[in-house]
Amino acid sequence: MICRSARGKAELIRVVRTPDGAVQLDPTGRVNGRGAYICRDGDCLARVGGRSGLGHALRTDVPAELGAALVALGAAPNPTMTTSEVS
Repeated sequence: MICRSARGKAELIRVVRTPDGAVQLDPTGRVNGRGAYICRDGDCLARVGGRSGLGHALRTDVPAELGAALVALGAAPNPTMTTSEVS
């Protein structure tokens, strides 16, 4: 996690790099691949772009579209993730 605070799994968003190299949101927590968690706090979601720990944890670059989707989740009054937001 970017903020390195302890939180329950339900309070986190999972991002996964699939075996074919795609980076996407994982609302189920069951997508096969290398995963990393981000808390739903707006500050943590805003820090995803650029040189973040997320890209380092996934061992790949985070696509700008995914970063923008995560920032939008943080800007929502009650950030939740739906399957329609998964890339």
